[in-house]
Amino acid sequence: MKFITLKGGGKMKKIITALLLAAPMMASAQGNFGLDDLNTSLGSRELKSTISQLINVVLGFLGIIAVLIILLGGFKWMTSQGSSDKVDEAKKLIGAGIVGLIIILASYAIAQFVLTNVYNATV
Repeated sequence: MKFITLKGGGKMKKIITALLLAAPMMASAQGNFGLDDLNTSLGSRELKSTISQLINVVLGFLGIIAVLIILLGGFKWMTSQGSSDKVDEAKKLIGAGIVGLIIILASYAIAQFVLTNVYNATV
């Protein structure tokens, strides 16, 4: 694979650099984007529902990771062939996964409590 290099002139490099630096300014001159465009692109749902959906997605993703850690611990335990070191490592993984699930569930409960109270206080 060959790379294109500019030989011989600082003028050509300066012109290309100037064009690359001016390109964002020329692109922004094409359209007039204001706050109205920003409001319509964010959606028409309430902020509370958007935040709660974001929290649900993040905590769901973390829950999937915790379950995968538990499954990995179980797999290591099943394939340890009686080695006490591998069994101990597997137990630590399973314990870490369970603690992670407890933390995720507690954070979900706290987030829902806070969001509900903030919403009720502002209505």
